[in-house]
Amino acid sequence: MQAPSSLGIERIEARFHGNGFSPHRHDTYALGFTVSGVQTFQYRGALRASMPGNVIVLHPDEVHDGAAGTEDGLRYRMLYLPPERLIEANGGASSLPFVPSPVVEDPDFRQCLAEALDDLEAEPQELLLDDIVVRLAQSLWRHADSRGGASGASTAREAILRCRDYLQENCDRAVSSEELEAVSGLDRYTTARQFRRLLGTSPHRYLVMRKLDRAKLRLSEGDSLADAAADAGFADQAHFTRHFKKTFGMTPGRWVALRQST
Repeated sequence: MQAPSSLGIERIEARFHGNGFSPHRHDTYALGFTVSGVQTFQYRGALRASMPGNVIVLHPDEVHDGAAGTEDGLRYRMLYLPPERLIEANGGASSLPFVPSPVVEDPDFRQCLAEALDDLEAEPQELLLDDIVVRLAQSLWRHADSRGGASGASTAREAILRCRDYLQENCDRAVSSEELEAVSGLDRYTTARQFRRLLGTSPHRYLVMRKLDRAKLRLSEGDSLADAAADAGFADQAHFTRHFKKTFGMTPGRWVALRQST
């Protein structure tokens, strides 16, 4: 089940037996908890396991898969939190919290996620969502391996946010390094380095993810794979399918089938 998106925050519930997802990565934080069963996944070179009650924290751009650890199957709920929301909640942090352990025991953290994921059929009220984002930011920094998120605006931060907006506005086509240099006022390597520091991923990866978001919207509206791929600016359907599977751990055809079955 996939809930309505709010402020770019996606919320889902998933159930499966055996291997659920092949290796993939997101450009958001993936935060959630295991409802029932044992949730296993490969993350940063090790096999991890989450039990009911545990909180799962996956950092942007970290490759992971997903499987049910027992024959009883698995049920879990997750939300996908864009780094921009954390930056806003922390008063303009200049870096993102990195939580070294992807499985955390923290009742307050889990309660916050439970409130966010309680009703997947309705969009959360705006004030509730604001409070949840602030509490999630506090929870992430509480478990982070450093305290580097100093507040305050900077020239680089504003430049990178301009690049982010430009990529969002032009996600249906290829964007060149020269364009981002003109937008940021920085050279391409400084732009790439500062973009990853602030938003947790590369400009290229961010652009691909926005293309995929656009294509998913078209698919959910009933468009064909070929039309969705073309509208989002992918070279062809095969190119779109490769990126989709690499990002979400399944083909776009399977994603559509799962949506239609719920």
